[in-house]
Amino acid sequence: MVPPLALDIDGTLTTAEHTIAPRAFSLLADWPAPVVLATGKAFPYPVALCQFVGIPERVVAENGGVALADGELAYAGDPERVDAAVEAFENRGGDLGWDGVDTINRWRETEIAASRTADEALLREVAAEFDLAFVDSGYAYHLKSADVSKGAALAGVAGILGYDLEEFVAVGDSENDVSTFDVVGESYAVANADESAKRSADQVLERGYVDGTLDALQAVSDRSQNE
Repeated sequence: MVPPLALDIDGTLTTAEHTIAPRAFSLLADWPAPVVLATGKAFPYPVALCQFVGIPERVVAENGGVALADGELAYAGDPERVDAAVEAFENRGGDLGWDGVDTINRWRETEIAASRTADEALLREVAAEFDLAFVDSGYAYHLKSADVSKGAALAGVAGILGYDLEEFVAVGDSENDVSTFDVVGESYAVANADESAKRSADQVLERGYVDGTLDALQAVSDRSQNE
């Protein structure tokens, strides 16, 4: 049986230049089991990607803060506490670091993302004061509720889809994917992954970014056909 997938986007379905890789589209569109896009991006981004790929809208967004599967939408976390933490951060001279119109956070509902040029020490300090989790996705710093994670959100999605978490195969590249790796049956870290993801994954791929992901999915597909 071909397993369902839980795939990160940035660093996993993208190139080293941070652009989405259309060469992955046909494989995802033809995958015979559910594909869940699990990302730190705001909710509209993975939904749009599902639409462009031509797959059902099954997503985990904002590091687990928002989840959608087969028409069921769920939220997790305490966005008011996050907003209070951001206010404290900015009152102390912090800057989220997004120039011009902040499209990174404009549609974000449950957490906040700061540029990696932002004051990391101050963000961590504020996160601790407000009992929030600080996550470095490799592309941004995130402040979110401590009990929110991609893995926890995927559990809800799996239930809606009628699968056990152990049936999923996951691919990712950063510490925000560790919670997913911890709950699925099989996990892969692409070669560009950070050390926390590599330690948690069942296998570290030889190639990075979308090329590594495609290698993993091809191997999973080939194995499933031979079973």
